[in-house]
Amino acid sequence: MRYFDADALEFLGDLRRHNDRTWFNEHKERYERALREPFLEFIADAGPELRTISRNLVADPRPSGGSLFRIHRDVRFSKDKSPYKTHAGAHFQLGGKGAHGPGYYLHLEPAECFVAGGIWMPEPEVLQQIRQLIADKPSEWAKAHGKLDHSEETLKRPPRGFDPDHPMIEDIKRKSFTSSVRLTDKQVTGPNLMTTFVKSCDRISPLMRFLATAAGVEW
Repeated sequence: MRYFDADALEFLGDLRRHNDRTWFNEHKERYERALREPFLEFIADAGPELRTISRNLVADPRPSGGSLFRIHRDVRFSKDKSPYKTHAGAHFQLGGKGAHGPGYYLHLEPAECFVAGGIWMPEPEVLQQIRQLIADKPSEWAKAHGKLDHSEETLKRPPRGFDPDHPMIEDIKRKSFTSSVRLTDKQVTGPNLMTTFVKSCDRISPLMRFLATAAGVEW
């Protein structure tokens, strides 16, 4: 099934060039038709598919408060006052832990689409638990993590209580643990997006399972 046509990504490209409320309000119907409604339909259909990987993954197609992230930016503490994001994204969380718990993420942006899985900037207690499990079970971590995304969010020195010579010390110093699969624009607008998405999630599932165990979330 085809969810997004070419106009979904073209809209985001146009929004990057015209990131103001007047332009957006004039093109709101286009946003709803080309991007928001198809994304909500994708989320609804993804639920049963993701449960073949883990029965605890949540795909919430509610228009507000569900898996789909808002297009509006929170500019309260940002120097960049552009009102809208120039990408669209949805988070498929595990065990009701929210965006900072283990989960999958689908990101749509012209020439920058991807599927990601893992945990981004977990709370301090969960971060400590992840680091400890990596330290305690390095061989399991080596099998599970796959190719981790490069991250600037890492400690310069080993966290307190961890051996600086531990073979996994560079991973222990991380603040986020994610892995991603790049998608082409053609894949996103083609008829096999759901299959590609689920296969990508399954590929990242060993990392997700390890992180769920560390975070105390049922996989």
